[in-house]
Amino acid sequence: MNYKADSYDVAVIGAGHAGIEAALAAARLGANTVIFTVSADWIGNMPCNPSIGGTAKGHLVRELDALGGEMGKAADKNMLQSRMLNLGKGPAVHSLRAQIDRRAYSGYMKHAVELQKGLDVKQAEITDIEKCEGGWCVRTMLGAEHFCKTVILATGTFLGGKIYVGEVSYSSGPDGQFPANLLSESLKRLGLPLRRFKTGTPARVAKDSIDFSKTEEQAGDTKIVPFSYSTEKPRENTVLCHISYTNDATKKVILENLHRSPLYSGSIEGVGPRYCPSLEDKIVRFADKERHQLFIEPCGADTEEMYLQGMSSSLPEEVQIAFYKTIPGLENVKIIRNAYAIEYDCIDPIGLNATLEIKGFEGLYGAGQFNGSSGYEEAAVQGFVAGVNAAKKVLGEEEFTLSRSSSYIGTLIDDLVTKGCADPYRMMTSRSEYRLLLRQDNADERLMPTGRKLGLIDDETWEKFLTRKRQKEEEIERLRHTTLAPSKQLNELLESLGTAPLNTGCKLDELIRRPQLNYAVLAPFDKARPSLPDSVAEKVETEIKYEGYITRQLAQVEEMLRLENQKIPENISYDDITGLRLEAKEKLNRVKPKNIGQASRISGVSPADISVLIIYLERLRQEKSK
Repeated sequence: MNYKADSYDVAVIGAGHAGIEAALAAARLGANTVIFTVSADWIGNMPCNPSIGGTAKGHLVRELDALGGEMGKAADKNMLQSRMLNLGKGPAVHSLRAQIDRRAYSGYMKHAVELQKGLDVKQAEITDIEKCEGGWCVRTMLGAEHFCKTVILATGTFLGGKIYVGEVSYSSGPDGQFPANLLSESLKRLGLPLRRFKTGTPARVAKDSIDFSKTEEQAGDTKIVPFSYSTEKPRENTVLCHISYTNDATKKVILENLHRSPLYSGSIEGVGPRYCPSLEDKIVRFADKERHQLFIEPCGADTEEMYLQGMSSSLPEEVQIAFYKTIPGLENVKIIRNAYAIEYDCIDPIGLNATLEIKGFEGLYGAGQFNGSSGYEEAAVQGFVAGVNAAKKVLGEEEFTLSRSSSYIGTLIDDLVTKGCADPYRMMTSRSEYRLLLRQDNADERLMPTGRKLGLIDDETWEKFLTRKRQKEEEIERLRHTTLAPSKQLNELLESLGTAPLNTGCKLDELIRRPQLNYAVLAPFDKARPSLPDSVAEKVETEIKYEGYITRQLAQVEEMLRLENQKIPENISYDDITGLRLEAKEKLNRVKPKNIGQASRISGVSPADISVLIIYLERLRQEKSK
């Protein structure tokens, strides 16, 4: 028997990384919000890797923090080990990654949503959502009917979730939780364009069963860089990670049992992640590779569970035990939780607007793995965008979107809604054509003014940002006008570093641009240099050293913005445009791009098609003006 329960402005279904950021953002903007979870004990769970960040993913966390999100603060608070990746490469690809205490992180996020004013937390399985006048009716397993003006689907891998371990398969969410099967059927009845994706996770093993003497140690950084701009005193590294490798014996065990993998037997119909394949997939796809690396990482400070990163598998349990034991250091390993693959329903993201509202379903939004992405960080930023837009719709305010040129968040969402994805989408620096502009070190300058405008950046954080910005600008100006005179000591340094000595005076910014030199190495000769935070000094050096490249990318952004400003009428009929190829008409009708810039990024739409479209729109404009 159903009964009428509380009504809300925004309902968030799912309390993973997407759901948390969606609910917090909506509530902080003043919308009366509820977040539903199948288990209040698993809010913010990390069912896969116990880490935050990584290549390009660290950029997303920094951007989310600059906008007013929570993930960066939670990661800093519960960090076990921190490392800056890709330091041997240019600043565009430097990315922060931190090993996290997964249960402490979950506890932090649970408390954060519990404390948030205007946000109710409810443990309930949502079994049905239905369109009703002015919004949506959301029903629970226990018969509660909640009227909600907007709904955000942040279902992760729960929607129609099915676990595979060898020949065994059963309905389940991640970590043995209940799947959301009834909700999946409800969304199909609504007519949402759902499909099946697949992901997997490695085994967790007992620490005392590992012989670490046969592995390589991987320590954290000496200097800890936090994710959040509000973190003043980062935690210290408290753990070591370790590295080992597979070998011919590992390969032999897997190949002899490949027929028992549901990936190869045909049992799994969902498409798996291209950039995070299972070990059996790696063995097959990279047959010539002699070995594959694995990282042995702690799951928390108060547990003996160790995570085997890079070793996901859906092979039978006894096969998993056999191949893990071929790896140096794991000869006597004891598995606490076996590896598994999980298959789940998600939406084709072509069916979404840039606000993450589902086309044709006003007030219904998607976020995270429901949208076809993979990863905690990708989920969190989508949750934030969906939460802000759901709140703005209820409050009658202008919608919120981010451009490709402003952020990796904008790039991610534009890729999803414009290009779609044939497999779980993962953010990478190579996906952005503006990556030198979208560095993680300048996320605050790019996005904190937007977060402030939204009302999600407090006065203290804003004042600190303005101070950092002023310090950077003043220091760059000083370096451009400060001349170093030749001296014996300076020339000895220059020659020792393989660069030409000075015969006449030289501006400091010109010296910093030399490939062999940097901001820090010239400090002894720069007597007027102010004391600056490391984060400011890093920006100063990057903006001086890469000034020419940055200027060139800014020109590319201007051209892109020119195309983005050429709007396409919503009621346009591409079938009526003479000169468009059949494939272009099909793709344009499906995506319904908002502007020429978005249209130009659709797979299957050529530059010639764009030229035809621009000419057609100009003709429409001229006819309208007459």
